[in-house]
Amino acid sequence: MTTNCAFCELDIYVLENDLAFVIYDKYPVAKGHALVIPKRHVADYFDTTEEEKAAMLQLAAEISEVQKEELSPDGFNIGINCGEAAGQTIFHVHMHVIPRYKGDMDDPPGGVRGVIPEKQKY
Repeated sequence: MTTNCAFCELDIYVLENDLAFVIYDKYPVAKGHALVIPKRHVADYFDTTEEEKAAMLQLAAEISEVQKEELSPDGFNIGINCGEAAGQTIFHVHMHVIPRYKGDMDDPPGGVRGVIPEKQKY
């Protein structure tokens, strides 16, 4: 745990396992937008252990089942921002699990490529 880290200070989770937990995003981009976060304070996904990666993936699968049951999304975006240049603003790893719905975007092909809008279409 690190002081002054918004994620390290959390103690109420939607789901958890020994190494990670799930919360709903405070500023969701879609209904049900969730974050999967390792319990150990680590800034970059590439610095997590193999066990932490597996724990995060397990919880991503579990929260997607909850989202499917409760929200009936038509698809998902899953992503991790690593570093300031990639848009990371809280420097404690967190994986976004974002339910997507038909019609929530006019032209969704290209998906996560849209982080650089002019590169989304190919």
